[in-house]
Amino acid sequence: MTQVQQLITAIEQATSPNTLVQAVWNLANAQDLAAIPTLIEVLGYNNPGAAVAAVEGLVKLGERAVPILLENIDGYDYGARAWANRALARIGDPRALEMLLEAASQDFALSVRRAAAKGLGGIQWEKLPPEEQQTAQERTLTTLAQILAKDEEWVVRYAAVVGLEGLGQQQGQFRERILEILRSHLSQESELAVRARIQWAQQKQPTLN
Repeated sequence: MTQVQQLITAIEQATSPNTLVQAVWNLANAQDLAAIPTLIEVLGYNNPGAAVAAVEGLVKLGERAVPILLENIDGYDYGARAWANRALARIGDPRALEMLLEAASQDFALSVRRAAAKGLGGIQWEKLPPEEQQTAQERTLTTLAQILAKDEEWVVRYAAVVGLEGLGQQQGQFRERILEILRSHLSQESELAVRARIQWAQQKQPTLN
């Protein structure tokens, strides 16, 4: 039995929530491609500590984990789906863009929409073919603006602000448009936390002002 197989077995045989969390951290720290399916499975265990460890392991594996994550997004367990979106968001691989756009704008679970909206601001656009970048960025900007204007949950609107801020920091050509979106929404937003986050986004990008 290989080391990674032993670590997987330790997860399968964990006898308490705490031992499960430690076992997942051990597997995550191994940074072995063979761990990916088990780390994805852990996302649906209904154990937040274990899910955090699994996300960290997937993020460490980076773009190598993306195809398997995309193939195994749980359509039934919104909790697992939210954790998967957090992992994809932090990795930032543009292969996840379509899934993140759909999740941010259409998923019924606010935790999924929130994770995806935030993640849209961290896409590594340079990994897309140059001829595809502008169209993808325009779609991302439009989606985030619509979420900010229409999503009923303030935490999702908050995440959209974070996403817009990230897009503006990466892509200077969108900064004036993003500033206008933020200014326009600031006068309409009823939730204090979202208003404060908009103002913070403006302050963090002084070139926009």
